Amino acid sequence: MRGPVTDRIETQRTIAASASDVFAVLCDPQGHVAIDSTGMLQDADGEPVQAVGDTFVVHMDRESLNDFPQLGKYDVTVQITEFERNRLIAWTILGQIKPQIGHVYGYRLEPTEDGAATVVTSFYDWSDIGPTWREANIFPVISEGALRATLGVLDRTVRRGYPRAATS
Repeated sequence: MRGPVTDRIETQRTIAASASDVFAVLCDPQGHVAIDSTGMLQDADGEPVQAVGDTFVVHMDRESLNDFPQLGKYDVTVQITEFERNRLIAWTILGQIKPQIGHVYGYRLEPTEDGAATVVTSFYDWSDIGPTWREANIFPVISEGALRATLGVLDRTVRRGYPRAATS
């Protein structure tokens, strides 16, 4: 039996690193490519983000999911919608498709009491998508398993000393 249908997925993992080290990866466009578990994010252009409204470009390959392989390779713009240094980062995707989809991805970071680790919550929210996209019945595009796997890759990436962005 399936649970209730929602328009949001959340999953979390405790990472043995400071919130600032984790946040540095999440602010860096190349950090997004480094931690992507889906294989869709191929490369990125832009500077590390520092505020709501900042953007960067991600070069995508939809064949990695094999759900819409006809999309092939394309670019999207990531636009930051929420930003609280070392605590919260969220963004929406701006693409060629109109109307814009309106789904949001993000991370909440909560340092553990001793500060030696960070509880990282990854979320994916499509509650504000327009009726055209809702009727297409393609959401969620990314599964909870993919979000969880990305957190695993984020953990490994931070432990390996991913180059720190200028945001720390």
